[in-house]
Amino acid sequence: MLQNVLKAVDTNGDGYIDYSEFRTFVDHTEQGLWHLFQTIDRNHNGEIDKNELKAAFSNADVTVSSAKLDAFFADVDTNSDGVISYPEWRDFLLFLPAYSNLRAVLSYYTATGNLNPEGDVHINDLQGLGYFIAGGIAGAVSRTATAPLDRLKVYLIAQTGAKSAAVCAAKDGAPLRAAGNASKSLADAIKELWRAGGIRSLFAGNGLNVLKVMPESAIKFGAYESAKRAFARLEGHNDPKQLAPTSQFLSGGCGGMVAQCFVYPLDTLKFRMQCETVEGGLKGNKLIAATARKVLNKHGILGFFRGLPLGLVGMFPYAAIDLTTFEYLKRGLLARKARLHHCHEDDVPLNNFTTGAIGAISGGFSASVVYPLNVLRTRLQAQGTILHPATYNSIGDVARKTIQTEGFRGLYKGITPNLMKVAPAVSISYVVYENAKRMLGL
Repeated sequence: MLQNVLKAVDTNGDGYIDYSEFRTFVDHTEQGLWHLFQTIDRNHNGEIDKNELKAAFSNADVTVSSAKLDAFFADVDTNSDGVISYPEWRDFLLFLPAYSNLRAVLSYYTATGNLNPEGDVHINDLQGLGYFIAGGIAGAVSRTATAPLDRLKVYLIAQTGAKSAAVCAAKDGAPLRAAGNASKSLADAIKELWRAGGIRSLFAGNGLNVLKVMPESAIKFGAYESAKRAFARLEGHNDPKQLAPTSQFLSGGCGGMVAQCFVYPLDTLKFRMQCETVEGGLKGNKLIAATARKVLNKHGILGFFRGLPLGLVGMFPYAAIDLTTFEYLKRGLLARKARLHHCHEDDVPLNNFTTGAIGAISGGFSASVVYPLNVLRTRLQAQGTILHPATYNSIGDVARKTIQTEGFRGLYKGITPNLMKVAPAVSISYVVYENAKRMLGL
């Protein structure tokens, strides 16, 4: 924007602005602003009230949310008397290109939203920090609510014996028996976990989970929102809601990868701790300490990062697909409702049930796409534990051994409890996140 202003003022293009050039620019700009002011001031009393401004935007076919209209009016009305005088209008929009329309006014306001009337930059720290806070709360609530399902998923993934009776029955052409065996193995897993420690066993690792998920979710959502704003600036419109599909996808992937890098050691410790939880074994903090020592003694600090490249490869498409799918489903629904009610999308209420349903769809879809990578990563992290004694040399080794012993079905082992966990977890996460954003005024 600054370059456009300098170009408009420096009429001879010598790279300097002299007084005559500046005076000419101001005169032309004032003429345009006065003309626009008069078209908005319908009763010609020399003042613009909020209803006149709202009607002017509507007549110009520019949809503005109530919140943005209120913010714009409050910023221009510097003496807070409830109306905008011409001097206030002129001073606020002085560097707007001459004879601009209301759409240009709104774009100018969006681009200079951090400038006060004195020209100082105002940075709202809470707005940037708020996304991290909302994301952290959402992650903690959703993961605690679905901890037993996560425990069951990890338990099933860690089982690496020969092909199950369910698979054999399916190959023998007995689908009913196969389904029965599959449900039996799920029921047996629940019984085994319960015998290992009752209700505490179903929440084994949840303390670590929350400790991991709060920063992970906070960083994911915070980095995602930051990436969207960065891509919006690169695209030249400064509006994260108008991102191109590619930028939207990349923003989601970046958010997920940044978060994964920060919390991966805790992720590894959680998986290994869950695989060391057996009947009569260590519990609680003693189990955490023993598991951490075992990793350090055997593999050193790098043991906590085993499988990280595969984790990043899997996390990028997962986060990108999840966040992008949610954003587009939500945006499409809001746009449809806005057209029906003849209002701006920001003024359309979206209830928690709808938000949760959209989140469940996006989360389930993205989790299914990258699930094989999740299985391989989890086995790399859990190798050498009581429940998963097998060890691997590389990503290729774990993939080869999994397919050799269990077939391609082994890559989807535990997907049922995973989807049972992901759908409500992501649903709850988005519901809490969207509500937290509203509470924080984001």
